[in-house]
Amino acid sequence: MHVRVDLKVLYFGTPVVLIGSRNPDGTANLAPMSSAWWLGQSCMLGLGNSAQTTANLLRERRCVLNLAPSSLAGAVDRLALTTAAPVVPAHKAAIGYRHESDKFAAAGLTEQAGELVAAPRVAECPIQLECEVAAAHPFGAGDTHATAFQVDVVRAHIAEDLLVPGTQYVDPLRWDPLIMKFCEFFGGGDTVHPSRLATGWRMPHQLRPTPA
Repeated sequence: MHVRVDLKVLYFGTPVVLIGSRNPDGTANLAPMSSAWWLGQSCMLGLGNSAQTTANLLRERRCVLNLAPSSLAGAVDRLALTTAAPVVPAHKAAIGYRHESDKFAAAGLTEQAGELVAAPRVAECPIQLECEVAAAHPFGAGDTHATAFQVDVVRAHIAEDLLVPGTQYVDPLRWDPLIMKFCEFFGGGDTVHPSRLATGWRMPHQLRPTPA
């Protein structure tokens, strides 16, 4: 039996991406997001218009998509309620966001330079995709003010131990992506870390204890 529900959140489960971009002063920005999908050598990203990353992508037209494994849930969570925007938008401040100028330090991650694009890679992420912005489109309705970015992958960096030996294919048995499902972190089909974002959004979840 189905029931009609006015769902507040539609994040059914997508991989977490750490988007590396450059701020207006040239410093590195790193932002977690989970509204991305791929087709061929392109990716679509959905970003709120109040995000510093949105402004950076519109201005610089370059980014790196760093795909986080489930083992990096803690680092991603440390970024969850931070923004590089000098003035924190009111709707973000209401759920606990704060300004953070050094995202890499806040997360405890290591910055690497891009080879083809002027945007940062994350050394700890086993999959790093250097991208150029091909198009940007207004997205959403009502109170949703967002931009859908089409980005084209111009270079991929993959940890060697993720590859099927002798091929250029990622071994799906070795790749365990961090999944954000209804604002909670999952990996290997189970919860892997408490989520500040879920707390900020007051999600009424009853999760199993995460492993120590």
